[in-house]
Amino acid sequence: MDFLDAMLTKAKSLQKRLVLAKGTEPETIKAARVILNERLAVTVTLLGKKSDITKIASKEGVDLSDLEIIEPEFSSDLDKYAEEYSKIHINETMKHKNIKHEKARTEIIKPLNWGAMMVRLGRADAVVGGAESSSVDVLNAGLDIIGTAPGIKTASSATVLLSKDPSWGVDGAFIFSDCSIIFNPTAEELSDITLSAAQSCRDFLSTEPVVALLSYSTKGSKSDDKGLEKVRTALKLVKKRDPKLIIDGEMQVDAALLPSTTDYLAPGSPVRGKVNTLIFPDMEAGNIGYQLARSFGKASTYGPFLQGLAKPISYIPHGAMSNRVVVICAATLARAK
Repeated sequence: MDFLDAMLTKAKSLQKRLVLAKGTEPETIKAARVILNERLAVTVTLLGKKSDITKIASKEGVDLSDLEIIEPEFSSDLDKYAEEYSKIHINETMKHKNIKHEKARTEIIKPLNWGAMMVRLGRADAVVGGAESSSVDVLNAGLDIIGTAPGIKTASSATVLLSKDPSWGVDGAFIFSDCSIIFNPTAEELSDITLSAAQSCRDFLSTEPVVALLSYSTKGSKSDDKGLEKVRTALKLVKKRDPKLIIDGEMQVDAALLPSTTDYLAPGSPVRGKVNTLIFPDMEAGNIGYQLARSFGKASTYGPFLQGLAKPISYIPHGAMSNRVVVICAATLARAK
């Protein structure tokens, strides 16, 4: 089963509740109809002005039956959501309660904030932003309202890469992390990224992660370098935080992936011939790595998906068509517990 089929099947089996933050986008409206028709979610909520959504749906020939539409500024939940927002977000030095509450009302009616609050309060299980929202906007809403997963301080990203050669990774599939969020992570942040990517491997590839912390050096072949020390420290931190995780580092890509090279440069490595999760030392290396895999290796990619948050939240790349929006939503729903 390929990644797409796996995510569709998992989402369908879980029957979770989805909220689409930018409900007035035509491709999002079309995707919402497909998601409900294919039973990928038990409920689908569109956020936005009902008249606008109805007008766009009519133009696109989309039936809105059974799709929930919420206009945040007119919702009966507005005061409740604003009060919760003020508790978690408004600076405590703002002592005048009315000022705090009005500020909270202004902020919470923003679609991404509203969608994240629905997830926080158990009204929905997953939220997906719109193509008009930047990844930073979605990430900020996730961090401010949903928060990070237990034991994790750093939100990051995972990209699912599918090689044409099924002998690699999990039938050709890998998790690459972090290729798009944390530019130059510290050792502590890198350990968070690693643990989050390990969970992404479980969620997306349905298998236990086997992780390689990548670098330009393998097992001390280069020394006295602060970048290498960061990776080595991250390895120690990860092993302490999750002793059962199969992991090794620092490793060059060939040492991580080619058993003959592993035997030569890292004999006895527990990841030999089994790596399915690659952790890059910084975003530059990660982005270059997956772009090379796409360009020269003709690999296909899905994502990036946000990881390390307490509840699933995703963003839609600019220009994404409805079929891609469906995939993103299915993968996000597949992570809901």
